[in-house]
Amino acid sequence: MAIHEKTLIDPSRLITSDTLVVDGVDVSGHWNTMILPRTLKEYDDGFEAHIKEYAGAENVHRCWQCGSCTNSCTMYAQNTDFNPRYWIYLTRLGLKDEILKDKDIIWQCVSCNKCTNICPKDVRPEGVMKALAHWIEAEGFGEKSNSTIFDEEFARQCIARGRIEDSEVMTNFYKNTNQDIKEMALNGWLGIFVARMNKWTELRNGNIWKFITRTPIMHSLHMGYSMFFKPKTKSWGHTGEVLSQYVKEQKELAHG
Repeated sequence: MAIHEKTLIDPSRLITSDTLVVDGVDVSGHWNTMILPRTLKEYDDGFEAHIKEYAGAENVHRCWQCGSCTNSCTMYAQNTDFNPRYWIYLTRLGLKDEILKDKDIIWQCVSCNKCTNICPKDVRPEGVMKALAHWIEAEGFGEKSNSTIFDEEFARQCIARGRIEDSEVMTNFYKNTNQDIKEMALNGWLGIFVARMNKWTELRNGNIWKFITRTPIMHSLHMGYSMFFKPKTKSWGHTGEVLSQYVKEQKELAHG
C-alpha cells in the first residue's frame, strides 16, 4: 500500500496562483505553488524521554522512519490521516502541538499489532500510539477515549468483585460513552449482530423449531440473572482493596 506522506506543511501556508512571473520569466503551471517559510520554536527537548516512561513506548528512540508501521497499519487502510510513523517522528522532535492536532484520531489504534510485528527495529509502534493517547488524556488535552472508558469499567468490576459480568460491562460502557444502546439495537449494528446470532432468518422463513434450537436461551437467561445478582469470586474479601491500592501505586510510579 502506498503511503500518503504527512508533513509539517500546513495548507494555509501554501500559495497558488493562476499565473506566476519571476524576473520576467513566466513560470505558471507546475511551478505556481509557493510555501511560506516557517520556523519551529515550540518544541520540548524532554518530550521523547517523557513518552518513554509510558508502558509500551520504551523503544521509540529506535525508529529510523522506514514506514513499515504505517504501511501495515489497519487503521491507515481506513483513514490515511492515521499515520504512526509521522507521530513517532513528531515525538522524537518534541513537537507536542503538532501531535495534538491529531488528538481525535490517535486513540483509534485497534491494537492489531501488525506494526509491531513488522517493525525491523523493535520500536513497538502500537505501544507508542497507546502511550501518546494516555499522555493526551493525562495532560487533559482531550476527553477520555472509548478504550479508556471500557478499561475503567472492566477494572472496576474486577477490583470490586474479582470477576466481570459481560452484559454489565457493555451496558455501562455504552452509557458512559453516551451511546444510545436502544437505537443501536433497533436500527444499528447491535440489532443486526443479535439478529444474525439468533438466526432471525429461520424465524422469518417459518422454521420455528430450527430457530428455537439455535437461540441461546439459557445464555440469555444467565445474562439477565447476572444483571440482578452480580457474580463475585468466592472469598474475594480484602483482596479487592489490596488490588486497588496496588493499581494506584503503579500509576503513581508510572506518571508521578
